[in-house]
Amino acid sequence: MMKNAVFIYSDDFQTYKFSENHPFNQLRVSLSLSLLKESQAISENDIISPRIATDDELALIHDRAYIDAVKLAGNGMLGEDRASSYGLGTEDTPIFSNMHEASSLLVGGTLTAVDYVMTGKAKHALNLGGGLHHGFRGKASGFCIYNDSAVAIKYIQEKYKARVLYVDTDAHHGDGVQWAFYEDADVCTLSIHETGRYLFPGTGNVNERGQSDGYGYSFNIPIDAFTEDESFLEVYEKSLEKIAAFFKPDVIVTQNGADAHYYDPLTHLSTTMKVYEEIPKIAHKIAHQYCNGRWIAVGGGGYDIWRVVPRAWSLIWLEMNDMSLHSRNIPHKWINKWKDQSPVALPTKWDDEEGIYAPIPRKAEITEKNRKVLEQALYPLRHIGIDKSS
Repeated sequence: MMKNAVFIYSDDFQTYKFSENHPFNQLRVSLSLSLLKESQAISENDIISPRIATDDELALIHDRAYIDAVKLAGNGMLGEDRASSYGLGTEDTPIFSNMHEASSLLVGGTLTAVDYVMTGKAKHALNLGGGLHHGFRGKASGFCIYNDSAVAIKYIQEKYKARVLYVDTDAHHGDGVQWAFYEDADVCTLSIHETGRYLFPGTGNVNERGQSDGYGYSFNIPIDAFTEDESFLEVYEKSLEKIAAFFKPDVIVTQNGADAHYYDPLTHLSTTMKVYEEIPKIAHKIAHQYCNGRWIAVGGGGYDIWRVVPRAWSLIWLEMNDMSLHSRNIPHKWINKWKDQSPVALPTKWDDEEGIYAPIPRKAEITEKNRKVLEQALYPLRHIGIDKSS
């Protein structure tokens, strides 16, 4: 019998760890699962163990020489100069023990999610350990060693012959996935992110539309710093609905970075939990409208691991299962379990309190600017009758 959704998880996701003080901390995945359990929103039968991706699967996207370099680095056998040429041993992506094995498990988790959905075992699948969208063919970047989303999309193409719509709402541009399929007309990428004028990786301009056969299948909407809920959701909903109508995918893959929130320490956007309640709702609707429900969701960025990420990521699972919250209060058991480890006061409600930031004086200007960027991004769709807006 087909399950509504499966949750891919292993305690070994914690082995993907650069250092104690590195902002990328996979404890957030465990925090999210813990919140779902204490909310009585998930059962042990919903949780599926990931497999480890094989070298052949990694090589669907990554160069063999790079895979070998990652293995050597994780065993302390890669020289500094050679490591640097592969983006390893940097401040963003330090070398750690057994990094190949840890990274391969995250990729394998996303491939496990793919197989559950594409074979009809589940309508939806969630791998919060994945979403490492900055990894390149032969180079680590931005906390990402292997690019699980890119590998998974190529795997879907090779094994299931399906057309994939990739939707990335991380505050950072989904560069690694975009460039992997920049010349491919069977993969459409949409990235909504903070403008690269202020934020890593500095790419994701509106005019990055793809090339060769892939021209017109890459969409980027770089929104302005300090963008708030209403403008973010306007851009997201309008772009996703129109791009899905244009592309008509067989399956949707969403990357759910939770770093556009005001509390996130690495970005400059001003959204709240309202955004993270709506993002999966619209993705869910699109999946059923075009893909017979086929929806694979992964994690991504998110560096306020205590106040933001567990709530945001739990909402994806709730949406996948058409669940409503019994209470807008966070379970006391979850708060009591983690409060002694948290350096900040844990949230007591699923919603943010009103007034978590001072009013943005440029709100009207930012909103109008984002609308113009959205119009530029969707301009090519006018010529095929999708976007008739003025």
